[in-house]
Amino acid sequence: MSDTQSPEDKKPAPQIDLERLSLVAIATHNMALILDASGFIQWVNPSFEEHTGHQLEDVAGARPRDILYGPTTDPETVRRIDCKFHRAEQFEEDILLFTRSGAPFWVHVYCVPTGAEQGVKPGFIVIMNNISDRKQGERGLRIAASVFDRSHEAIIITDHNNCIVDVNPAFSRITGYSRSDVLGLNPSILSSGRHSQAYYRAMWQSIEKTDHWRGEIWNRRKNGEEFIELQSISRIHLDEPGSYYHVASFTDITALKNHAKELDRVANYDELTGLPNRQQLEDRLRRARAQADLHEQNLAVCYLDLDGFKVINDSFGETAGNQMLCTLAGRLAKALRSGDTVARLGGDEFGLILQGDNNNAVYDRILSIINEPLDPGTGTGPISLTASLGITRYPADNSDAEGLIRHADQAMYSAKEKGRNLLHFFDPELNEHRQQRREQLTEITRALENQEFELYFQPQVRIAGCKVVGFEALIRWNHPHRGLLYPDAFLPTLANSHLEVPLGQWVLKEAIHQMNLWQTAGEDLSVSINISAQQLMDRSFTGFLESYLHSHPDVKPSQITLEVLESTALDDIRLAGNVLARCQELGFQIALDDFGTGFASLTYMRTLPVDQVKIDKSFVSNMLDDGNDRAIVESVIFLGQRFAHPIVAEGVETMEHIRALHQLGCDYIQGYGIARPMPASKISGWLNEWRKEKARKNTQELPHAGKAGVAGVANASEAYRTANDNDAGPAL
Repeated sequence: MSDTQSPEDKKPAPQIDLERLSLVAIATHNMALILDASGFIQWVNPSFEEHTGHQLEDVAGARPRDILYGPTTDPETVRRIDCKFHRAEQFEEDILLFTRSGAPFWVHVYCVPTGAEQGVKPGFIVIMNNISDRKQGERGLRIAASVFDRSHEAIIITDHNNCIVDVNPAFSRITGYSRSDVLGLNPSILSSGRHSQAYYRAMWQSIEKTDHWRGEIWNRRKNGEEFIELQSISRIHLDEPGSYYHVASFTDITALKNHAKELDRVANYDELTGLPNRQQLEDRLRRARAQADLHEQNLAVCYLDLDGFKVINDSFGETAGNQMLCTLAGRLAKALRSGDTVARLGGDEFGLILQGDNNNAVYDRILSIINEPLDPGTGTGPISLTASLGITRYPADNSDAEGLIRHADQAMYSAKEKGRNLLHFFDPELNEHRQQRREQLTEITRALENQEFELYFQPQVRIAGCKVVGFEALIRWNHPHRGLLYPDAFLPTLANSHLEVPLGQWVLKEAIHQMNLWQTAGEDLSVSINISAQQLMDRSFTGFLESYLHSHPDVKPSQITLEVLESTALDDIRLAGNVLARCQELGFQIALDDFGTGFASLTYMRTLPVDQVKIDKSFVSNMLDDGNDRAIVESVIFLGQRFAHPIVAEGVETMEHIRALHQLGCDYIQGYGIARPMPASKISGWLNEWRKEKARKNTQELPHAGKAGVAGVANASEAYRTANDNDAGPAL
């Protein structure tokens, strides 16, 4: 009060509006409780009810501990609170409580005793503030700090100037630098100098663009030792504009890299000589073939075998023999040109890849190197060896890597048969023939690009009931100059070529696409598709099938039969079986085509997972006139019945064929006697004619269709077959 202010001028103290004051307790987001002197609840505010799920009428007269404490409430905190209540003292505590439904939540409790001093009855005012978010944040910080300190990965944190602000213990363990050594420095102190400036520019461009980079970097420890690390860098943006940090974590993968190198050496290199082994030779040969195709160059693949080396081992011992092999391996490696390869295939056998065409001088030099005297180190003096050299040339021999090595091996045996210490070429072909083949492959490539190929379809019919069960897809080439070409005019050229798989994939795509169109038009038709051995054994075959089916979800794989030619030799029948089994898992049916014409008919039927067998048309066509062919047909049908494989007879041309096959127990037929292969556009018309004729003859599918069923097949096909004579062609 100022000197000029009189007591009469003093403003009276404002009167407390108790009703408005009570509204504060009701409106606050803090939980408020009023307890009596014994600590029992007299009143709680709405915020308490909302947070805990307990209503005032339910908790009045209860103690807070009886309704709020839970199994993980800290006993020591409870003990301190109980002491404060007992002494009627003010206190503050953080404690874990539980809602009525059992959900935990953290609160900060502030308790004030009340009584005569405040002009009220003794008791307590309790204010509780929900601090769960704060506790969760503190817990997250503790976990993050623990991860930072205990991580096995080195962690560096840098500011926006890329100066180090912190590192974890793992960083010091890996690099040898302590935290105090590097604070404020640039991480470039670790640089090994191996990487170019362009490498680091690309790294920072990625960070600028995506806020992230991951890759391998060579760095250097404090002691100067180099190591390779797998590093991940992230840019962390803060709330303030333009404020960010970099967090880099890395692992020392030097040991892993060294182990990988060792595994690579064991897997790809010969332990005795250090030369590439067969696996590495095949891998390099695959790459060399691709490069030769790209640059239109030739390769020579050689197989070298020492003549009579077993006698050397027997005479001088294995140790001396191994020493001689190492010496010869070194001589061969030095004699070859840059880009050529020599590998040890096992024992005293070596494989070579020679680039280019003019290798005659190299062949002579190889044999001369073998002839140079060798000292076995046994005191007997030097001895001379000879070798036989087999050679095959790519692309004249257009086999895959394994086939080229096998052909060179066969040529080597021919050299031995001619007298040893000689070389022999595998199946040389005339230049004109090779050129024609290359030209036709180029033409087929163009035909694929220009969509000149087309699928024709030939129906397959169940004899019992005369029902059309599906169609076989057969490729045709609409050549711009030569007209319609049948498969025998171009498929032989494709055999073992780089186009065999792409063309096979085109057939699969086109057939599935056509099935999709038929299904849209209301025709639910099955299709059989021929698969070559090379396509079947291609490592991407099942993946391609699965991917294409995903893009056509309405097509049922169970309506697709993959026909594998029995007349085709499968180099790895076990692998072929695994591939076919995978196809069955995807839902496809498997048929063994041209059965009886190959060299492993029974082996294939017994070994491969087959759902259906097709008798080759050459036996069916002649079965009425040739007793041997009829016996073969009868045997195949019997085998199919014993193996529970339905039989499809190809080459059915007459009513007599149908009757004979029906009597022998054949299930399905296909051939000119039903219909010639036709374009997809004519399938609907043919089916309508077939169904009309079948309905007119009232042919029923019976367990034993007898002559009526057989006749129905012939009658139902006759009406449309004649109209399609102009589309006739070999059913290939």
